[in-house]
Amino acid sequence: MRKFFQEIKADLKFKTAGPGQKLSEPSRTPRESPKAAAAAPRPRQGPTDEAQMAAAAALARMEGRPKAKPPSSQEAIRSQVRKELRAEAAAAERGLDAEEGDVVSPAEDGAAALSVSGVYFICPLTGEVVRRDRKEQHLREAIQAYFSVDPVAASIMEIHTFNKDRERVRVGLETMAKYLDNICLHPEEEKYRKIKLQNKVFQERISCLEGIHRFFQAVGFETKSLPIPGQESTEEYYVLREEVLARLEDLRRSKEQLLSSEPVRARLDRQLCVFKPSPAAARFELPPDFYNLTAEELRREQRLRTEAVEKASMLRTKAMREKEEQREMRKYNYTLLRIRFPDGYLLQGTFYAREPVSALYTFVREALRDDWLPFELLGPGGLKLTDENLAFNECGLVPSALLTLAWDTAVMADIRAAGEEQPRSPLKPELLARVQTLS
Repeated sequence: MRKFFQEIKADLKFKTAGPGQKLSEPSRTPRESPKAAAAAPRPRQGPTDEAQMAAAAALARMEGRPKAKPPSSQEAIRSQVRKELRAEAAAAERGLDAEEGDVVSPAEDGAAALSVSGVYFICPLTGEVVRRDRKEQHLREAIQAYFSVDPVAASIMEIHTFNKDRERVRVGLETMAKYLDNICLHPEEEKYRKIKLQNKVFQERISCLEGIHRFFQAVGFETKSLPIPGQESTEEYYVLREEVLARLEDLRRSKEQLLSSEPVRARLDRQLCVFKPSPAAARFELPPDFYNLTAEELRREQRLRTEAVEKASMLRTKAMREKEEQREMRKYNYTLLRIRFPDGYLLQGTFYAREPVSALYTFVREALRDDWLPFELLGPGGLKLTDENLAFNECGLVPSALLTLAWDTAVMADIRAAGEEQPRSPLKPELLARVQTLS
């Protein structure tokens, strides 16, 4: 029976195939169907005003939506990785050009305008605002200049700031404190006022610290070559000058200052900005500073991305994906956050990626005309940021994010019921005076 139906289908297909053709004949041009020939193309009408307005509104809504996920095929992922690496390499080259003073502006090379020009810090000693790549050099210059004011304090700053191994610093300073304690407790004994520079403990724990020799000189030690008993050769010593014994209290204070001081840290400049309402509020163009990609890190990123291409074809559990996302978030050092107020105005600031959400609440509150007004912040997707102890990278708010501010409805209702006149904007007048247009 099945064979019978197959024969009927084959016969029908043969009859509807049209006239046959010999193999020796030239190929025929297929005839155009009368229905297709009769259908003449109609001129396309332009969209109506209503359609144009609807399209504009749809585009504005799409700007706020998250970007589509990248294609999952292995070749597409490789292509995306190559594009990103080329973009990162170009960004690194632009950073190098900036150091050499040959900066290509975004307008010249056709790139979009940056949301911020970079990451900046405020020096606690000079008050100057410096770019991230000049931060350490500026601190060195500032501390060096402070030697003319207070050499003891300047040398202590140098020790705590430029020795990154905190455990080594702790061990070295504790050993140093013992030397000074022995002098203060036994000022009459000459042996305590001498420190042999080639001593093994001194070499391993103290001499290796940057700034320590300048501290010795600042508190009253001088270098002397003293003879070795029973030999003709000499050895180098730090010897406390005699006049310092008359002011041992100063030596004690210097020791306490040495032990209690902290590293000098430049403060991150928030680069506070206020923008007028804009449909481009969710659009960010960040400089390379936010990605913190040095030449070494670029190589590391390339290796990690190569591994990501290989892993993309593997099946992963939800826990594995979340772990990968958290690792991705941890590579950012900074984040640029915008807070949209109910009137559409935008408040922007730069933060460390590992700062807690409470820092953002403080930042917003300090910008308000009435800082007592209760509010809450909503992240992308309307998620409330209720746990202020979480870091920004734990909340997924890196390397940039647009948040929404919502007032406490009960409090605002009470204010309206009281008939109190509300200001045009909740932000401070001095911030509104320098409002900008978001490009």
